[in-house]
Amino acid sequence: MTDSELQKFRYPIGHFSCPETITDNHLQEWITTLEEFPTRLQQLVIDLTDEQLSTPYRPGGWTIRQVIHHVSDSHHHSYIRFKWALTEDKPVIKYYYEQLWAELDDYKTAPIGLSLNHLSAVHAKLVYLLKSMTDEQFNRSFIHPEHDEEVGLKKNVGIYAWHSNHHYAHIKNLLDRKGW
Repeated sequence: MTDSELQKFRYPIGHFSCPETITDNHLQEWITTLEEFPTRLQQLVIDLTDEQLSTPYRPGGWTIRQVIHHVSDSHHHSYIRFKWALTEDKPVIKYYYEQLWAELDDYKTAPIGLSLNHLSAVHAKLVYLLKSMTDEQFNRSFIHPEHDEEVGLKKNVGIYAWHSNHHYAHIKNLLDRKGW
């Protein structure tokens, strides 16, 4: 597989591209994506067999089951990052090693219903929070230690809307390729 082909498997919708100016329309669109994502994901994967869930979405990639558990944990972290940024002045968030988490037994064997239910609850809470935030609150930020980067909350909404669609596309593309 060429590097170009691998990149298409890894980033089926491309990398996140943040608009220079994030408008209210961007925020509304991203919040709607976050609101609808748990249902869309559940509808996509609910009827898959254990064998299908154990299939990597690309050569050398995570299985569908690992992707689902990853999305649940990642979006839980995002929710907490919003809370920290809203209650502290530019907090440095805790980085986690998602590749190592994906190798834990729960990612490899736990029923996906656990993470689908968790994702539904986390997104309901996140969307409720986002819809109540003021412009001043959206202008707050946190520091991500991986790149020592300040991340604004507006941008973080976009990142996680993209992240939702990114992993949805991983699974959807595999299902389409396999004819499932």
